[in-house]
Amino acid sequence: MNETYYLGVYWPARADSAEQCAQHVSRLFQSLAACDPKLTSWYNKGWTLEEALSKRLDTQASVLHRQFSRREASAETPRADGYSLRIWNGEPDEGSASLSIRCGEGSPWIPNSCVLTPPEQGPTAERLLRVPTLAQVLRAMVHAFEPEWGLATSHAHRDLVSDSATPGTFIGWLTYFSHRRGPLPALPPSVHLEPVDPLGTLLVLTPERFTATRPDHLALARDVSARLRQAGLLSPLHPESC
Repeated sequence: MNETYYLGVYWPARADSAEQCAQHVSRLFQSLAACDPKLTSWYNKGWTLEEALSKRLDTQASVLHRQFSRREASAETPRADGYSLRIWNGEPDEGSASLSIRCGEGSPWIPNSCVLTPPEQGPTAERLLRVPTLAQVLRAMVHAFEPEWGLATSHAHRDLVSDSATPGTFIGWLTYFSHRRGPLPALPPSVHLEPVDPLGTLLVLTPERFTATRPDHLALARDVSARLRQAGLLSPLHPESC
């Protein structure tokens, strides 16, 4: 089985303005460009490859602000569902990566999110699906959006441990916890913790690629999950207090 992976960060109701969302998103793009050369350029999707490649996204905050503001002004009803982007890196086949962003959502029932789906295989996938690069991308997402929770993991592992994939309720290969969720409990010595100052902590289960086909990986994940759940850190996202 060829496991596929994704990275995502999530945060609860936060009705950021079009200008605030544009600043968050632009900051993310600047940081992603430093993570890998295939995460430098982004395009809106189209009906054909040629059409999509003609829609390169301008990632400056001022341009994104105008784009979000136009959508808000053209809406038939007052904005209630934030601003969204669904884009890809313009690379064909094995180099293709996609990015989905929802920002400014004020409903307590729909989380805001930023999700990157890297290529499934090939040189770009090999570069991205390593702990140092995954950690760098997650850090970029965290500093851009200040989420409550995030992770990098395989779809197979997510489906194995979560029926509904509710954000905040399970862990992955790498898992980010905001300090707002509380202190981490004692964990097995093989688990690596990296501070994401001043916002939270990144938990790394294994230095090698985590896979749902390895019993030792699954056993470690179950042990860590049990400790985190007992400490109250694995629960659905909470509405912002501010």
